[in-house]
Amino acid sequence: MATGLDGKGAATYIPIGMKYEESPQTVHEADDGTEAQSCAVAVARGRPRQFDPEKALTAALQVFWQRGYEGASIAELTEAMGITKPSLYACFGNKESLFRKALDLYERDKLAYARNAMNAPTAKGVAEQMLRGAISLQIGTNDPRACLGVMSAVACTTFDDSIRDEVMARRASADHVILERFRRAEAEGDLPAGVTPEALAAYLMAVMQGMGVQAASGASSEQLTQLVETTLALWPGR
Repeated sequence: MATGLDGKGAATYIPIGMKYEESPQTVHEADDGTEAQSCAVAVARGRPRQFDPEKALTAALQVFWQRGYEGASIAELTEAMGITKPSLYACFGNKESLFRKALDLYERDKLAYARNAMNAPTAKGVAEQMLRGAISLQIGTNDPRACLGVMSAVACTTFDDSIRDEVMARRASADHVILERFRRAEAEGDLPAGVTPEALAAYLMAVMQGMGVQAASGASSEQLTQLVETTLALWPGR
């Protein structure tokens, strides 16, 4: 769910694997008739169809976000992406590889609020930015009303081993970044006696994952906001 967050150059969660940071490029055919890039779309006749790989990946992300990894079929993905099946494999690899790239894109573009939250001056400030950012993501846009990370973590027991390991590694990395931030808060005297960074990090992640499930189940903005306000009112420390 969360993202790689540390603004001080430490190892971060976004992304744990492949980075998708290339500038959008339009795929085209070289003058000599060969494909200028591996993403060129092979069509039965004529020149390859032009498409923007990042736009295609964004469309795939929406399908995975709505349907989940197992529920998203290759036919649904290629239709949404506006490319053929051979083109998907040529440009993005198989479905598993496409899902990883979609997760990287999701973390880069949708979870920037979590990265910024790590710069808050207090542990409570971190929690507030994380929680309010999650609400904005879940109900403040036209995106699906759920957290892709939560959906993937809940369903990952049915995934192939490599996908399950990927999802769990991303979650563990996110947990570690938050835990390290709260350990810093403890060292700075920001946490009251008896409150451990481990417990506080686990609590915050549990609340955020619960919000994702509730949002997917149709909870209103008012209900989610009330949950955030209650969590912050009960938060230990300043």
